[in-house]
Amino acid sequence: MIKAYASTIIAVPVDKVWERVRNFNGLPDWHPAATDSRIEEGHNAGEVGCVRNFALNEGSGRVRETLLSISNPERCLSYDMLPDGPLPFVNYVSTMKFSAITDRGETFAEWWAEFEAGDGDTERWHRFVEDEVFLGGFRSLEASFAK
Repeated sequence: MIKAYASTIIAVPVDKVWERVRNFNGLPDWHPAATDSRIEEGHNAGEVGCVRNFALNEGSGRVRETLLSISNPERCLSYDMLPDGPLPFVNYVSTMKFSAITDRGETFAEWWAEFEAGDGDTERWHRFVEDEVFLGGFRSLEASFAK
């Protein structure tokens, strides 16, 4: 089982960060890998059980993820990745959590996941998720507030 984790400081107040991230269908608005997202079957984007379906920007296919839980008071959401996509991940479950850094008006952001590499390349996918998905996502999220 791979356990990927990343954390960072985002120089934006936590309520603004959470407002952007909590929109489960809004991934393309801030993550560099995602385009053309939609929520399947007419569900709302913040509804537990909704499935977001988004294209990867390099044209390698579509990823489908189910919102498992969301908490506005805790500024936390969890989701899983459905196994019918282009990435060789099995039993992928991920959580994002955002906390206030009260003395600076910034955000402490955490993102973690547990999963198995269906192709056996554990080290590659561990690095990819931490560096490209999580840290790359955090950098792009922070930059999205400068637009």
